[in-house]
Amino acid sequence: MADKNSRSYNMSRIKSKNTTIELLLRRELWKRGFRYRVNDKTIFGKPDIVFRKQKVAIFCDSEFWHGKKYLEGERFKTNVDFWETKIRRNIERDREVNERLKSEGWIVLRFLGKEIKKDISSIIEQISIKLGR
Repeated sequence: MADKNSRSYNMSRIKSKNTTIELLLRRELWKRGFRYRVNDKTIFGKPDIVFRKQKVAIFCDSEFWHGKKYLEGERFKTNVDFWETKIRRNIERDREVNERLKSEGWIVLRFLGKEIKKDISSIIEQISIKLGR
């Protein structure tokens, strides 16, 4: 088992932009002729992929950071207070971003990493429908 310092270092190395799941989805969208913006700072929540004209914002969420396993009942073994607070806040922030963007007329799509890896064609189809293609 990793000690606290090495775990802290490993967690700090996790990227927030250009993650494997983002790149996978972006490559497939591009290959199919979709053109988009990436990490647009002018849009609340800085979506991973943006279709400005159609007002579609896409987020590629990892299961860990966005609380999927936590919501399913899995609990942390170490540093419990920190991680529960962190993941609960991430979940709440996702809700706030969704609500704000929807109130501004955006269509918000969130996909988990495992969904993207398992069935990217289905994800592309969902995006295509929302874009009216």
